Parts: sequence; C-alpha cells; structure tokens
Amino acid sequence: MSRFLGQVGVRCEHPDMEENDKTKKKTRHKYTSEFKAQTVAHVRQHGGDLTRTAAELGVNYWTLRDWLEAAAQKENPAPASNPSELEAENRRLKAELERVTEQRDILKKSLGILSTT
Repeated sequence: MSRFLGQVGVRCEHPDMEENDKTKKKTRHKYTSEFKAQTVAHVRQHGGDLTRTAAELGVNYWTLRDWLEAAAQKENPAPASNPSELEAENRRLKAELERVTEQRDILKKSLGILSTT
C-alpha cells in the first residue's frame, strides 16, 4: 500500500479498499428518548460496562457516556444558590487566596535566602 494513501490526489490501487472509504459521509443516528432511558437503565442495572453495552446495542461509546451524564444531571440538578450564599463563598475564597499567596511568598523568600548561603 502506498504511504500516501488517503492524501488528496493520490489514488488507491489496493483491490480490497474502495477509493472513497475516507470520504464517505457518516450518517447520524436518531435515537428516541425511550431508547436512551432504557439504555441508561440497562447500564446502571448491569454494572455500568459502557464498552460492552455500547457494542451490544450498536451505539457509540461516547454517545452512551453522554446519555449517562445527561441522565445524572437531570436526576441531580445543581442546587440554585441565593446571592448571599454566593457572596459568602466569594469572601471565603478571597481570604483563602490571600492566605495561600502569603504562604507562597514566604516560601519564595526562604528559598532565596537558602540558595544564597
């Protein structure tokens, strides 16, 4: 086989390979929400082996993983925070950042002192 196989303008001379294998358009599958829900339930009931389940059902591994993540987000939505909680968390994070920055600066200075001796 040619090392240039698949490049533009290079013909494939191998008899077992069609010339347009690389240029074929992939068809997009449409799955019903019922099928997705049943598939997610099946994965959860049978130990969650995504690779095996995807192969059994003829579904792409990454598609199945996305369905599981979407189902988990629907079941456990992120809690809505009120502004006062967000402000309190912001203050706490700023204080932690200031503390960690101070620790970093102290370590930098001590490293400088140790390296000069």
